Amino acid sequence: MAHINPHINFNGNAEEAFNFYKSVFGGEFSKIIRFKEIASEEFPIHEKEADKIMHIALPIGTNFLFANDIPEMMGRVDENENRSKISIAAESKEEAHNLFNGLSAGGQIEMPLEENPDGTYFAMFRDKFGIEWMVTFDPKQ
Repeated sequence: MAHINPHINFNGNAEEAFNFYKSVFGGEFSKIIRFKEIASEEFPIHEKEADKIMHIALPIGTNFLFANDIPEMMGRVDENENRSKISIAAESKEEAHNLFNGLSAGGQIEMPLEENPDGTYFAMFRDKFGIEWMVTFDPKQ
């Protein structure tokens, strides 16, 4: 069965916010990926965004709080609007495809479900009701 976790978008202060959340909830970050770690010819990262957070995860009980900074090239997050997504961690590649195909039907796909260089799968989309979702599958977990 898939797990659902909240995911928050930030305008460059995800690390500051998550250090605050960690001080409240306790624990340690289970993952921090900076934009410079995913930079490539196909996905160049501007120097001023290299140290910003591409993905951060804070375990809270049996769930996670996830976040990232939005690169300036994608525009600013409207902090009074929809700045969060629902993140689903699938337990299999098949489940990830089924969730993606089902939830994205009639919606708008930002990133189709594809394999990443690290072997994980990821998709991002808005469903037909305007709710933002991310589907992930990590075969190593």
